[in-house]
Amino acid sequence: MILGIVGGLGPESTLDYYKMLVEGHRQRHGGEDPELLIHSISLTRMLALQNAGRRGELVALLLGSLQTLHRAGAALALIASNTPHEYFDELERAAPLPLLSIVEATCRRAGALGLRRPGLLGTAFTMKADFYARVFAREGMTVVVPSAQEQKLIHEKIFAELEFGRVVPETRQAFLQIAERLKVEQGIDGLVLGCTELPLMFPGDELGIPFLNTSRIHVEAALERLG
Repeated sequence: MILGIVGGLGPESTLDYYKMLVEGHRQRHGGEDPELLIHSISLTRMLALQNAGRRGELVALLLGSLQTLHRAGAALALIASNTPHEYFDELERAAPLPLLSIVEATCRRAGALGLRRPGLLGTAFTMKADFYARVFAREGMTVVVPSAQEQKLIHEKIFAELEFGRVVPETRQAFLQIAERLKVEQGIDGLVLGCTELPLMFPGDELGIPFLNTSRIHVEAALERLG
C-alpha cells in the first residue's frame, strides 16, 4: 500500500515524518523501505487563508493535495500537521482515499496512558479551536490550554523559530514554565505536543508527565495501517 503525505506545513516536520516512517518500516520489515508519496503545499498560503478566515479555499487547497496524492497512486493519506485537522471532518467526507487523523491517534494514546486532563500546546489556531477538545471529550478527557497571553507567545515562537528548525534554549525554558504552571495550577497529567514542530524542542517526557509526540504517534498509526 502506498502512503500519501500532505507535507510542507511545515517542511521541518515533513522531514521528520519521512525519517520516522522509513525507520519504522525498516524495523518492521527487515530493512525494506516503504512506498511513500509526498505532496508539499505552501505553508505561507495556508496561513494567509487561515488568518483571513477563508475556510472554503483552505479546505479546497488541502483537498486538492489529497486528490493529487490519490491520482499518483496513494491508497491511504495523512496530513503532516496538527492545525489543518480543524477541517478533518470535511476533508474526510470529500477525500477520494482514507485519511488518518493525528487527533484521533493521539486521543487513543492518551487513553492508553490513562490520562484524564492533558494539556495542549500548539499554534494559536490549534489551541483556540475545539477539534482536540471534542475528540478527547468523547473519551472522557478534558483538554487544558494555556492562557491567551501564553498562547500568543507559543504561536509567535513556533512560526519565528521552530518552523525554521531553530530550537532556542530560552524559548524552550519559557514553554517548560508554561507546562509547569498548567501542571501545578490546572492539574494536567500529560502534555500533547499539538504542533508537529514541538517534538524538535521536546524529544522526550519532562516534568514527570508524559509528553505526547503527535508526529510520532501519527507515524506509528500509519505504520500499523500499512502492515
